[in-house]
Amino acid sequence: MKKNSIASASVLPPEVRPGQSVELLQHLHILTREGRLNQDSRRKLKQVYHLVQFIEKLLDTVSDNPNGPTLADHGAGKSYLGFILYDLYFKALGSGTIWGIETRTELVASSQALAMRLGFQRMLFLNLSVAQSSASTDLPERIDIVTALHACDTATDDAIAFGLLKQTRAMVLVPCCQAEAAALLRQNKALFLSQTPLAELWRHPLHTREMGSQLTNVMRCLYLESQGYKVTVTELVGWEHSLKNELILAEYTGQSKRSAAQRLLALLDQFGLQDLIDTRFPKLGSDPN
Repeated sequence: MKKNSIASASVLPPEVRPGQSVELLQHLHILTREGRLNQDSRRKLKQVYHLVQFIEKLLDTVSDNPNGPTLADHGAGKSYLGFILYDLYFKALGSGTIWGIETRTELVASSQALAMRLGFQRMLFLNLSVAQSSASTDLPERIDIVTALHACDTATDDAIAFGLLKQTRAMVLVPCCQAEAAALLRQNKALFLSQTPLAELWRHPLHTREMGSQLTNVMRCLYLESQGYKVTVTELVGWEHSLKNELILAEYTGQSKRSAAQRLLALLDQFGLQDLIDTRFPKLGSDPN
């Protein structure tokens, strides 16, 4: 493998960033043994690099951590993001730690083996759900950056709860498969159709799903703002690459917005989603400081 990595380094595709480990990209099956990219791996690499650009800037803002920045990657999967970020940023920095949190035992084991092979000593992996990680003693009391890339349905909310608990400085979230709010909208559809023409927005099943997804992310943004975060919503990549394309960036400012909490409560009431207050937005009305 080492021989192939060296041989292919001189003819790498232009998409590969300078300084990136060829061996790492080959082990992640992003590069072939010959150092080439196929269409799927090119798309994947573009997504990860796009995220890395945002996260590198956030990491620069937490440089006051004496032990280097700490990052928890929820729903890590094969840890594409964690490995590439470590290779491009943490390795040169010489400090800081990345935790990959994943429920699939085989992916945790393979990531641990790859980190050991590459000498990435400050990459650690935990076989936990996002919710379980909040109670884990294997993680420090504070984490600088929280990422959750395509954490399905309520796992994104669990990542937000983790971030609030760990007093994280920034969160990078790409929500996926937001089904909980849609289920509640569906459950109360008949009642709301009799009360307001706005219910036409989610009368049809497809619209119910889309409305639930949109509402969920809007409410998450308001919740983060109510807890002292500045929120930016943008695209992960072009829509031609992925329909799960919303990127939520939250940076802690300490300036909690009471108006955001009030608007979130109003939305929950307007759409009959009050059941989510205790489970998804438990800190509503509380002072994050």
